[in-house]
Amino acid sequence: MTLPPPILPPLTLYLAAPRGFCAGVDRAIKIVELALQKWGAPVYVRHEIVHNKFVVDALRAQGAVFVEELDDCPVDRPVIFSAHGVPKSVPAAAEARRMIAVDATCPLVTKVHNEAQRHSEAGLQMVMIGHQGHPETIGTMGQLPEGEVLLVETADDVAGLVVRDPGRLAYITQTTLSVDDTAGIVAALQARFPAIIGPHKEDICYATTNRQAAVKAIAGKIDALLVIGAPNSSNSRRLVEVGRSAGCTYAQLVQRASDIDWRALEGIASVGVTAGASAPEVLVNEVIDAFRARFDTTVELVETAQENIEFKVPRILRESV
Repeated sequence: MTLPPPILPPLTLYLAAPRGFCAGVDRAIKIVELALQKWGAPVYVRHEIVHNKFVVDALRAQGAVFVEELDDCPVDRPVIFSAHGVPKSVPAAAEARRMIAVDATCPLVTKVHNEAQRHSEAGLQMVMIGHQGHPETIGTMGQLPEGEVLLVETADDVAGLVVRDPGRLAYITQTTLSVDDTAGIVAALQARFPAIIGPHKEDICYATTNRQAAVKAIAGKIDALLVIGAPNSSNSRRLVEVGRSAGCTYAQLVQRASDIDWRALEGIASVGVTAGASAPEVLVNEVIDAFRARFDTTVELVETAQENIEFKVPRILRESV
């Protein structure tokens, strides 16, 4: 006698949109793939091209070699700089070694680099809102000489800033921060330094803003939030924080379906799922399938914006060999 299939508990899965890959990540991955097509393997990449193990492992399987420093690259193979950007000293060293170098820095990060350079040329000292040690922060601060960019991570840090001239300051921000947290730091900077100049347009990138807005839109509907992303992905970690701040007490970062703590989800009726800007959609589908195996799952899409931005790859990859 065949037993009837088990009755699965009902669950509504709210799928946030936009989620996952942004235009800068798409471009960076395409750059590595095109470089492998053009020059063959191996192609060297300084630092993870984007912060996602699944993506990095897939590119490694195609012949990409990931290293932390330029010195780890042979001079006779191409090197690619990650989407997070690099200090000015890195491309200068590659040029001195006569290496083929391809810059995969996200154009929105490059915009911040250019902004810092422009303000510096006008005689302003920079304050950067960012996370110490993050590759993007290191790259942006490395656009200017030592001491020209001061880092603040929290509003409390503003009180301890020692500046050259309070009347000659400008601020920039890491592109992957929480919009809400940054607002508090900006307010503290403006309160202490009323003459400080801000960016013409918010430095926090459109993709970060859109993904955070989508999480806020589902936070009130759900018992739990799962953010698919890597532990070292700044924008993914911010999505967890945004979910908690918006009222979702159980918000967790998972790299893929195998990381889900199912015991913590027992008895829940609704879950929100999103993905950081460097997490591929295949991992989202993997998580949805894992829920369908355990729950009678209804998927509802909650879309707060549509994205149709595309960034061109560097000219060197658009030219024939």
